[in-house]
Amino acid sequence: KTMKTVEEVIAHVLHIDASHITDATSPNDIENWDSFNGLVLVTELEKEFNVSFSLDEVVAVKNVRDIKTSLKKHGVNIA
Repeated sequence: KTMKTVEEVIAHVLHIDASHITDATSPNDIENWDSFNGLVLVTELEKEFNVSFSLDEVVAVKNVRDIKTSLKKHGVNIA
């Protein structure tokens, strides 16, 4: 199984095109990125990358770049 990219996971959860997602993309930019889908996104990212985020990490995320930074801290190799 090939690991999905962060953008692919976000696109899947939020039902948007992955090509529209950049590191600066945030909940302010995507209507579907509400608190519920934020939690779904956390769950999907944890499953896909085999990590477990702390509540502090989840709360600290403001955009896609923050997600990638958190994943890197967990040892995930992100391009």
